[in-house]
Amino acid sequence: MRDPSITKRILLYIEDNLDKELSLEKIAKEFNYSKFYIARTFKENTGATLYKYIQGRRLDEAARKLAETDRPIVEIAFEAGYGSQQAFTQAFRCIYACTPQEYRRAGIFISKQGRISMGIESAMFLFGLKGGRIAA
Repeated sequence: MRDPSITKRILLYIEDNLDKELSLEKIAKEFNYSKFYIARTFKENTGATLYKYIQGRRLDEAARKLAETDRPIVEIAFEAGYGSQQAFTQAFRCIYACTPQEYRRAGIFISKQGRISMGIESAMFLFGLKGGRIAA
Protein backbone atom coordinates (compact mmCIF):
# COMPACT_ATOMS: atom_id res chain seq x y z
CA MET A 1 0.00 0.00 0.00
CA ARG A 2 1.32 3.41 -0.94
CA ASP A 3 1.57 6.15 1.67
CA PRO A 4 -1.93 6.39 3.21
CA SER A 5 -1.14 9.75 4.85
CA ILE A 6 -1.17 11.40 1.42
CA THR A 7 -4.59 9.90 0.73
CA LYS A 8 -5.90 11.16 4.08
CA ARG A 9 -4.71 14.66 3.22
CA ILE A 10 -6.28 14.45 -0.24
CA LEU A 11 -9.60 13.31 1.26
CA LEU A 12 -9.60 16.26 3.68
CA TYR A 13 -8.70 18.63 0.83
CA ILE A 14 -11.57 17.30 -1.28
CA GLU A 15 -14.09 17.72 1.55
CA ASP A 16 -12.90 21.29 2.17
CA ASN A 17 -13.11 22.17 -1.52
CA LEU A 18 -16.10 20.27 -2.91
CA ASP A 19 -17.62 23.52 -4.12
CA LYS A 20 -14.47 24.54 -6.02
CA GLU A 21 -12.69 23.22 -9.11
CA LEU A 22 -11.10 19.90 -8.21
CA SER A 23 -9.06 18.36 -10.99
CA LEU A 24 -6.30 15.80 -10.74
CA GLU A 25 -3.86 18.43 -11.98
CA LYS A 26 -4.94 20.97 -9.34
CA ILE A 27 -4.73 18.43 -6.50
CA ALA A 28 -1.31 17.19 -7.67
CA LYS A 29 -0.04 20.76 -7.78
CA GLU A 30 -1.48 21.49 -4.33
CA PHE A 31 0.40 18.52 -2.82
CA ASN A 32 3.49 18.87 -5.01
CA TYR A 33 3.30 15.35 -6.43
CA SER A 34 2.88 14.15 -9.98
CA LYS A 35 -0.68 13.58 -11.08
CA PHE A 36 0.21 9.97 -11.88
CA TYR A 37 1.43 9.36 -8.31
CA ILE A 38 -1.67 11.01 -6.84
CA ALA A 39 -4.01 8.97 -9.06
CA ARG A 40 -2.28 5.64 -8.33
CA THR A 41 -1.97 6.27 -4.60
CA PHE A 42 -5.59 7.38 -4.21
CA LYS A 43 -6.93 4.41 -6.19
CA GLU A 44 -4.73 1.93 -4.31
CA ASN A 45 -5.72 3.25 -0.87
CA THR A 46 -9.45 3.82 -1.49
CA GLY A 47 -10.43 1.51 -4.34
CA ALA A 48 -11.94 4.46 -6.22
CA THR A 49 -10.55 6.77 -8.86
CA LEU A 50 -10.16 10.37 -7.78
CA TYR A 51 -12.61 11.54 -10.44
CA LYS A 52 -15.33 9.04 -9.47
CA TYR A 53 -14.92 9.82 -5.77
CA ILE A 54 -15.23 13.59 -6.32
CA GLN A 55 -18.22 13.09 -8.63
CA GLY A 56 -19.88 10.80 -6.09
CA ARG A 57 -19.29 13.18 -3.18
CA ARG A 58 -20.69 16.10 -5.16
CA LEU A 59 -23.76 14.13 -6.19
CA ASP A 60 -24.19 13.02 -2.59
CA GLU A 61 -24.16 16.63 -1.40
CA ALA A 62 -26.54 17.57 -4.20
CA ALA A 63 -28.92 14.80 -3.12
CA ARG A 64 -28.82 16.09 0.46
CA LYS A 65 -29.64 19.61 -0.75
CA LEU A 66 -32.48 18.29 -2.92
CA ALA A 67 -34.05 16.46 0.01
CA GLU A 68 -33.46 19.12 2.66
CA THR A 69 -33.86 22.46 0.84
CA ASP A 70 -36.13 24.18 -1.67
CA ARG A 71 -33.25 25.63 -3.68
CA PRO A 72 -33.66 25.45 -7.46
CA ILE A 73 -32.33 22.27 -9.07
CA VAL A 74 -30.32 24.26 -11.62
CA GLU A 75 -28.52 26.09 -8.78
CA ILE A 76 -27.68 22.79 -7.08
CA ALA A 77 -26.48 21.42 -10.44
CA PHE A 78 -24.04 24.31 -10.92
CA GLU A 79 -22.77 23.99 -7.33
CA ALA A 80 -22.12 20.30 -7.99
CA GLY A 81 -19.87 21.27 -10.89
CA TYR A 82 -22.21 20.59 -13.81
CA GLY A 83 -22.46 23.00 -16.71
CA SER A 84 -26.15 22.34 -17.28
CA GLN A 85 -29.17 20.92 -15.52
CA GLN A 86 -29.40 18.25 -18.23
CA ALA A 87 -25.87 16.96 -17.56
CA PHE A 88 -26.60 16.97 -13.83
CA THR A 89 -29.87 15.07 -14.32
CA GLN A 90 -28.16 12.43 -16.45
CA ALA A 91 -25.34 11.87 -13.90
CA PHE A 92 -27.81 11.94 -10.99
CA ARG A 93 -30.06 9.36 -12.63
CA CYS A 94 -27.11 6.98 -13.16
CA ILE A 95 -26.35 6.97 -9.44
CA TYR A 96 -29.78 7.42 -7.82
CA ALA A 97 -31.99 5.73 -10.47
CA CYS A 98 -34.36 8.70 -10.56
CA THR A 99 -34.35 12.33 -11.63
CA PRO A 100 -33.43 15.09 -9.19
CA GLN A 101 -37.05 16.25 -9.22
CA GLU A 102 -38.33 12.76 -8.30
CA TYR A 103 -35.69 12.53 -5.57
CA ARG A 104 -36.80 15.89 -4.17
CA ARG A 105 -40.44 14.79 -4.11
CA ALA A 106 -39.49 11.74 -2.03
CA GLY A 107 -37.81 14.09 0.46
CA ILE A 108 -35.51 11.47 1.97
CA PHE A 109 -31.72 11.73 1.77
CA ILE A 110 -29.89 8.45 1.26
CA SER A 111 -26.13 8.69 0.88
CA LYS A 112 -24.68 6.81 -2.09
CA GLN A 113 -21.07 8.06 -1.73
CA GLY A 114 -20.28 8.85 1.87
CA ARG A 115 -16.96 10.22 2.97
CA ILE A 116 -14.04 7.84 3.02
CA SER A 117 -12.40 7.94 6.43
CA MET A 118 -8.89 6.64 6.80
CA GLY A 119 -8.48 7.54 10.44
CA ILE A 120 -7.64 5.32 13.38
CA GLU A 121 -11.37 4.99 14.07
CA SER A 122 -11.96 3.14 10.80
CA ALA A 123 -9.01 0.82 11.39
CA MET A 124 -10.32 0.06 14.88
CA PHE A 125 -13.76 -0.70 13.46
CA LEU A 126 -12.42 -2.95 10.72
CA PHE A 127 -10.40 -5.04 13.14
CA GLY A 128 -13.01 -5.13 15.91
CA LEU A 129 -10.95 -3.07 18.31
CA LYS A 130 -13.80 -0.95 19.64
CA GLY A 131 -13.45 -0.93 23.41
CA GLY A 132 -12.43 -3.85 25.55
CA ARG A 133 -9.04 -5.49 25.67
CA ILE A 134 -7.06 -7.29 23.06
CA ALA A 135 -5.78 -10.71 24.02
CA ALA A 136 -2.02 -11.04 23.82
